[in-house]
Amino acid sequence: MAATTGLRGVSFMMATAGTLLSAAVTVLAVLLGFYTVMLVGRMRGKHGVHAPAVTGAPEFERAFRVQMNTLEQLVLFLPLLWLATVYPVVSGYLAPGLGVIWLIGRVLYASGYMAEAAKRSTGFLIAGIALVGLLVLSIVGIVHAWLLTRPV
Repeated sequence: MAATTGLRGVSFMMATAGTLLSAAVTVLAVLLGFYTVMLVGRMRGKHGVHAPAVTGAPEFERAFRVQMNTLEQLVLFLPLLWLATVYPVVSGYLAPGLGVIWLIGRVLYASGYMAEAAKRSTGFLIAGIALVGLLVLSIVGIVHAWLLTRPV
């Protein structure tokens, strides 16, 4: 990446297509997190579940689990997305591509879970496979970079 000057003379690093795509995936993942927060808030109001309670109507409890599981997954997803992006192995597009698959899986998970708890599995599996793919890419990319840059 080479430094360049943007509007008003602000210096920034030139981004690759892969880093820009991963940045877009990151924003979408954060928006998904915001959506789950709003969903829980809406279900609290609809069912009269006042904070700090986390139990109540089944629809509220499903929304709460969607939110919590999404937060749990984001903690794993975001570092792996960026490690796989910064240390690309096969293609700079592979990490953001897996990120999009993860997002699709999470949306399917959320919509399935909200319909009925038993319908969450397909989305969970899709997102899980994408997450494992990012883990493998991250490990291989870091090892590859380590072998190329370590002093002899």
